[in-house]
Amino acid sequence: MIDHRLHTFLTVCKYMNYTKAAQELFITQPAVSQHIRYLEKYYGVSLFSYSGKTLTLTPAGRLLLQKASAMKNDEILLKQSLLTADTGTFSYHFGVTTTIGEFVIARPLARFLRDNPKTGIQMTMANTEELLEGLRRGDYHFALVEGYFPRDEFAFRVFSTEDFVAVCSASHVFAGTPSEMPSLQAQPSRMQDLLSEPLLLRESGSGTRDILEKALDLNNISLSSFSRITEINSMYAIVQLLLADCGISFLYKTAVLPYLRTGQLRVIPLEDFHPRHDFAFLWQKGSVYGSEYEKIFCQLQTGRDATF
Repeated sequence: MIDHRLHTFLTVCKYMNYTKAAQELFITQPAVSQHIRYLEKYYGVSLFSYSGKTLTLTPAGRLLLQKASAMKNDEILLKQSLLTADTGTFSYHFGVTTTIGEFVIARPLARFLRDNPKTGIQMTMANTEELLEGLRRGDYHFALVEGYFPRDEFAFRVFSTEDFVAVCSASHVFAGTPSEMPSLQAQPSRMQDLLSEPLLLRESGSGTRDILEKALDLNNISLSSFSRITEINSMYAIVQLLLADCGISFLYKTAVLPYLRTGQLRVIPLEDFHPRHDFAFLWQKGSVYGSEYEKIFCQLQTGRDATF
């Protein structure tokens, strides 16, 4: 059983606020402070520091958060396993990023559920940054993400490696095309040629956006270089806007593959833009259930090509 003072520590980390932690735990704020002081004395380190009025974790505090979160998750799974030992049923809570949740996970998850009828699943969709924070807090057992993550902090397996492409409607007319001679359509060949196009973009914290920003940076371009940006936190909505020819976007090819095949959308071929990136299956490093998560990973990966 996880020590109640570690539980207090995790709750403070959840809110980065002693008062809110006390309210959730139904204890006094001095009791919260006492629990944190006990841990700091026991481990011989400072766990929190203040930057102005903002509470922040020290390096030691971040390490304890990582380990305590893994312990919390492991305890939850252990309790579930014990309670369902007679029936063999248990449940996992995992997170997926938007592209994976809307365009990738359905087929492998369907196969997994058919093969594991006694396993319960709760799936949450969020951006990469939110999922990483959720893993750190112990909200999820594992996650499938499309963005960058600290590889020294999480155990992981590569689920797939995907092409990241520039996309527009098949009928899109690029800026610079003579209005009197539309047949002489301008053909962009470099990222710089797309700066006059309206850009459909995911929100800050999204893995898709992070990958785009890093690719732009390699070409000495920033998002502010584009003439107009529409920011949307739904990949499905972005795809629908692409189909309506409301702009261009940069996204994983797998998200628009059906529309590329039907000719409704097209890839914009660029000489200086050819990124590929991994979809990664993550869990907290040090979890005693790592081998269980690896089995789930293998089943999900095998189910990618399953038929319904």
